[in-house]
Amino acid sequence: MASSSGTSSGSSFLQNSGSEEDLQQLMDQRKRKRMISNRESARRSRMRKQKHLDDLTGQVTNLRRENNQILTSMNVTTQQYLNVEAENSILRAQLSELSRRLESLNEIIAVLEANNNFNGLVMVHNEPYSFNFAQNDIMLDGFNVTNSWNNLSANHPIMTADVLQY
Repeated sequence: MASSSGTSSGSSFLQNSGSEEDLQQLMDQRKRKRMISNRESARRSRMRKQKHLDDLTGQVTNLRRENNQILTSMNVTTQQYLNVEAENSILRAQLSELSRRLESLNEIIAVLEANNNFNGLVMVHNEPYSFNFAQNDIMLDGFNVTNSWNNLSANHPIMTADVLQY
């Protein structure tokens, strides 16, 4: 009996060890499948991250290009603004000078009309003006202005240096 019980326990041990080996193999196989699945999942995750990084890099490049275009446009617009401001400043100074001269000429005409045949030098706003009423000549700063108002152009400066100092 002892021999049969030893054999019986020995075959039971073989069956258990066979089942354990099968179980171990099954667990190893599942572990390998899980490792392969995890590796594939990690690879897909790295690919998604790389694609996202590439997309962000592309966006940075586009935004930098757009930013440079905006800065260039701003610089051009600022320069145009400064040019217009400078031109407006010159025009304001010219307007002021022409208004002052017109006022002076109107005062001269009033003086001439009051002194019908007056020839000579008149001081208006502390500036000398010479007249020759008989010849219909009015000189303003050495410039004959009697019939010259229509001839003013860019070639005839209308400002003096003291007008530009403000």
